[in-house]
Amino acid sequence: MFVSAIAFTPGTPKVQQIVEAFSQAIQNGEWAPGSKLPSVRELTQVLGVSKFTLNEALDRLRGRNLLTSSQGRGYFVAMDTVRPTSANWVDLLPQDLLSVLRRPLATVGAELRPGGGHLPEDWLNSEAIRQAMRSVVRAPSLRVAGLGTPAGLLPLRQALQQKLHAEGVSVPVEQIITTPNTVQGLDMLMRLLARPGDTVLLDAPCYFNFHANLALHGVKVVTLERRPDGFDFAALEQLLAEHRPSLYLTTGVLHNPTGHSFSPSQAFRLLQLTRQYQCHIIEDDLYGDLHPNPPPRLAALAGLDQVTYLSGFSKVLSANARVSYVVAAPQLAANLTNMKLMSGGITSELFEQIVYRMLSEGSYAKHRKRMVQRLLEAGGRVEQWLKRCGCQLPMAYEGGMFIWARLPQGVNGEQLAQDALKQGLVLAPGVLFGYDPAHRDSMRFNVAHSDEPSMQKVFEALLLKASRGP
Repeated sequence: MFVSAIAFTPGTPKVQQIVEAFSQAIQNGEWAPGSKLPSVRELTQVLGVSKFTLNEALDRLRGRNLLTSSQGRGYFVAMDTVRPTSANWVDLLPQDLLSVLRRPLATVGAELRPGGGHLPEDWLNSEAIRQAMRSVVRAPSLRVAGLGTPAGLLPLRQALQQKLHAEGVSVPVEQIITTPNTVQGLDMLMRLLARPGDTVLLDAPCYFNFHANLALHGVKVVTLERRPDGFDFAALEQLLAEHRPSLYLTTGVLHNPTGHSFSPSQAFRLLQLTRQYQCHIIEDDLYGDLHPNPPPRLAALAGLDQVTYLSGFSKVLSANARVSYVVAAPQLAANLTNMKLMSGGITSELFEQIVYRMLSEGSYAKHRKRMVQRLLEAGGRVEQWLKRCGCQLPMAYEGGMFIWARLPQGVNGEQLAQDALKQGLVLAPGVLFGYDPAHRDSMRFNVAHSDEPSMQKVFEALLLKASRGP
């Protein structure tokens, strides 16, 4: 076998460049399966590297199952290696229109993402996250072996206890349970609180994964329009009396997708009615930390016998900071801890320690304060831009990540989103957030991603074309 010299590029580790060159030769079929590599001494001479550097590269190639080795005989190209996937790969995910539109909202790819559900990376405090990660991996308190604690890392739960107390939710630490993310936290709560055939109340519109998750549990879903004044409370009482939902899944502060928050009077009437009809509330508070002056959470007003509280850090810190938590009544918290243990849902202690460090050292509070102010400033500009485009804003913007807008008359949001995808622009049409036909002319805008002239230029051109019709 002939191995040629590598023209090493400055700034990239030589080990990495050797691994990439050898991998390419093997996967392209330049080196036949089973063929023997030159000796380590020969390879170090050809490549002009130390024995240590070469052995590190060879170990990585064995780890990728591209090479095998035999004591005293040397290194060989593996007999069975996986070739690069064909360009004609099969997408196993659902291919219906709504699924195709929904997928880019949760994945990376397009540069222009006004419909996305997360903040842009350049808005995040990446350096603080990396610093916390470096500190955690160096600390002897990080347990490399074994699982995390079923209820969650105690120091993190104690920090969360202090955070919740400042928000009006005073609770023993035993009733705070961490979960890998909010959707999995919701999924476990549904398994504990609902049975197939039960009725669950949702807002209309609401976060699209709520519908998808509840469908997996076989529950019946009823919806009620979320309005600037909260609800038509007479309609809510009629719905509660007629359908007797056992659960109401909602967001009290900065609702997704409308950005609406319940005022204290709206929250009081809502809690009064749900208590009267024995409907338990699951409060998703994933966006509440982005409100400049948040109203009281439902859990703070009613207590944990009536409200189970769910929150996390994926929106404020990072989509990869997958640590969330549930605050629940004692027995439900105990049942949730047991379910985590039995189902393998224990949260990564590495991520728990990173979030704990950011909470306890103050970097989270500083970052949150900056995000709140930056969103307010960007939101004001996006509001004005949307109005200039002919959109109507039924909900007054009060901070946070989203603005809910009605498109100009005659523009179909679903078709607009289809056309936008072809130009690399990811939009979030109203049909993704509920089945009511009234949502077809609406759209959710991510304030941070929408405050970009390049995005606005593309959107305005699409809107103009859609307004003119075929």
